[in-house]
Amino acid sequence: MDNGNVRLFLNDLLHWSEEDCRRAKVKFNQYNNKDNPLDIYLSAPDQVNTDWLFWRTKRRYFFAGQIAVCLVRLSYDTWLLTTIKEVVKELGVLHGVNYEGREIEKFRPFYGRVVIKYHKTSQQQGRAYESIKDELEVLQLLPSVYDGEDFPGYDKVRLSFAQLANIVSRRKKDWISALENQKAVYLITDRHSGKLYVGSATAEKGMLLQRWSAYVATGHGENVELKKLVEREGFDYVKKNFQYSILENYNAKIDDQVVLARESWWKETLDSRVHGYNEN
Repeated sequence: MDNGNVRLFLNDLLHWSEEDCRRAKVKFNQYNNKDNPLDIYLSAPDQVNTDWLFWRTKRRYFFAGQIAVCLVRLSYDTWLLTTIKEVVKELGVLHGVNYEGREIEKFRPFYGRVVIKYHKTSQQQGRAYESIKDELEVLQLLPSVYDGEDFPGYDKVRLSFAQLANIVSRRKKDWISALENQKAVYLITDRHSGKLYVGSATAEKGMLLQRWSAYVATGHGENVELKKLVEREGFDYVKKNFQYSILENYNAKIDDQVVLARESWWKETLDSRVHGYNEN
């Protein structure tokens, strides 16, 4: 945070002594080729603040008596502070949650609100706080707890299943307002197989929010080929691999037939009837 050319660092908020700085260690949590902790944090913050923070494989990240700082990646060089805990006990667990921690209550107003800039140059997930405290720059103190990215515009929508599920379940206002009264032609991408599904949202079939909410609920939205996929591979396959984007959007006054004609055009263009999940 640049306050009149004065840069603000995390320790300017925490006011830790030299002893506290020596005791503290930062755990950087980021996409692990399977799950994105940011998506998990939005729906189940305790899972990130305990399981992700205190999970141990071969490397021991903490010892009893240390202070654990949990950061979750927002983008390449930006991180969200989600909790700070004192490590009170080591459990002797390998490949599981190996520590018990007690959250430091006085810092609660910062949890989920402090955005940090830090350029991570190594694969190490754990770093001694003392060695990097002068690099943990505070970019922003959010007015409220982070609840996901703001609606970016229809031409920039690209959501994982977890992101879409969070928007629907949390009823994020800007997204709900943008989607609930929109007709659209949309694209579902299977990032594992590369197959595509082109769908439409209309007054008859349901506006975009209604259509996408159906995918969150069932994984298939009653589409024939997607239903077969879920029956064959399971709902978790959809949760892991599906991505949702908007090809074209229209206001509610546009005739449904216009939308359906454009849906058919996109199916032909992307060849999703032959090489994708569109049946008709």
